Amino acid sequence: MRPRPVQPTDPAARPADFPAVADDLSEAAHSALLAEARAWLDGHVNLEATAGDTDGLTLAPMRDLLASLGDPQADYPAVHITGTNGKGSVAALIAALAGAWGMTVGVYASPHVERINERMTVGGDPIGDAELAEILSHLRLVEDHLTAARVGPPPSWFELVTAAALRWFADSAVDLAVVEVGKLGRFDATNVVNSEVAVITNIGRDHTDGRPGWEQEVMGEKAGILHPGAVAVLGPMDPDLAAIAARESPGEMLVDGQHFELEENRPAVGGRLVTVRTPRARYDDVYVSLFGAHQGENAALAIAAFEALVDQSLDDDLLVALGNVAVPARFEVVAHQPLVVIDGAHNPDGLAASAETLADQFTVLGQVIWVVGMMRDKDPDAMLDAVEASGARCDLVMCCAPDWPRALPAAELAAAVRNRGIDAETAGDVAEAVDRALALSTEEDAVVVTGSLYTAGEARLHMSAANK
Repeated sequence: MRPRPVQPTDPAARPADFPAVADDLSEAAHSALLAEARAWLDGHVNLEATAGDTDGLTLAPMRDLLASLGDPQADYPAVHITGTNGKGSVAALIAALAGAWGMTVGVYASPHVERINERMTVGGDPIGDAELAEILSHLRLVEDHLTAARVGPPPSWFELVTAAALRWFADSAVDLAVVEVGKLGRFDATNVVNSEVAVITNIGRDHTDGRPGWEQEVMGEKAGILHPGAVAVLGPMDPDLAAIAARESPGEMLVDGQHFELEENRPAVGGRLVTVRTPRARYDDVYVSLFGAHQGENAALAIAAFEALVDQSLDDDLLVALGNVAVPARFEVVAHQPLVVIDGAHNPDGLAASAETLADQFTVLGQVIWVVGMMRDKDPDAMLDAVEASGARCDLVMCCAPDWPRALPAAELAAAVRNRGIDAETAGDVAEAVDRALALSTEEDAVVVTGSLYTAGEARLHMSAANK
């Protein structure tokens, strides 16, 4: 069934102490207010920066926080997305279909590539500085109230940002929220949304120790976003993992390869041409404006999920929207001669997809230079194995560390690269690594910046500034 539009939140129903930000303030004043709000926000525990596990996690602080905001997440239906890789692309593809359907769509994604505002968008536009400062300032008052009332532990950084997004979506009267899980699923702060469809893209070895049974453990956590009454859409996975999802008793379960299938997945100029069979239709030669065979799989998931949401087959005119999707830092071509690609692949499966895309869809006559910065919890050898197994060339690795607490030192990465007989250099930061790679390149070369979304974000900012 198509989600019903909701009416805008009545201003009179909003908390009386919501601190309004004057519309006539200068851009500098808005920036100052946001900086103050960000300083308060950044004083909270950030699980993205510490890579905490699930021990002791609970949704109670998130529920308390949202109750103080009037439970905005109840105002609109949601598509909830988890999985090791592909969440951002699937979210963008579903949002494109929903927008073409005529819905006002809010998208919540993490982490951001360049600015925190990117995490929450409505109709493709990120939240403005003034609106974000206003909502964060209000959350500061709410936290003070909860602390005074001794209601549970203080919320985390991610819980506060998630609450801000859900409140903004309600204020913006969205018809649908497309919400990415931050990590795993069952105890993720996003697992409070009113989901009508829940998607699990895939299960990969990320944030795990690889001990026997890790796939089942990861699936058990990700399947926590499945709820009775909601449709579960699962990407390619073993039957025993799908059985774990079934234990959550979703209203209906659609599994890739059983209930829907990607029948054709071919390279095309600027993306892919895919043919997808679903329970309701067969969609031939759909153009998807994203590079890589994995994006064909993501498109199949998005089509199956959106078809389940609206409970009917999709018109060809609607599917044209998939040819206008752009996802920053997902094998994003930012320059030619030399070819420069920025890809936020942050685990071996993601890096394998990036390397395979380069080999499959581009002809590089010169050398291939990889600019790599990754997190300390990643295994450099596993990441390098992924590149070698793909058949993609790797002539030089520029090793760097993004400005993030969990970053792997560049020297450690370089040592792992050299142990394989591959040339490596180190740089003081991402910007220096990008500049050095470009200085060494000719028009026939390729430079691939990857290893982490944090690395990708710093590279995008640096190249944007350099091109102004």
